[in-house]
Amino acid sequence: MAILRKVRGIFEILSTKKVFDQVLKKVKILVADPGKVVAEFTVEEEHQNPGGTLHGGFTATLIDSMTTLALLSGEDGRSGVSVDLNVTYIGTAKIGDLVTITAEALKIGRTMGFATADLKLPDGKLVARGNQTKHLGSSL
Repeated sequence: MAILRKVRGIFEILSTKKVFDQVLKKVKILVADPGKVVAEFTVEEEHQNPGGTLHGGFTATLIDSMTTLALLSGEDGRSGVSVDLNVTYIGTAKIGDLVTITAEALKIGRTMGFATADLKLPDGKLVARGNQTKHLGSSL
């Protein structure tokens, strides 16, 4: 429960302050374990592109934020600086669709962290998959 409170607290700061991450305000953190975060949101008009499906930029921001939270939920809780963010768009989500995001830290090393995230619909169909590499700073 302590990790879930920590992650929700960090996420609240990100999603409510007048910063770019406020686009995440409708995302709800469901689970936070060491190295893993699960969240969900319902696609609304503000999340869509001109074609009426989930916007790729929003998807990338979501993957960036959720993989960062997965790294932060690890034992030493470092978020780092993005080195690489890769997003593969596999399917679509439309207004009203419930999307679940599962982000996991794959490896947290001395100076580098690696994380992945999947966005899925309730039927299990994959909407997007992302991977992120972060520089975590110098080893102490």
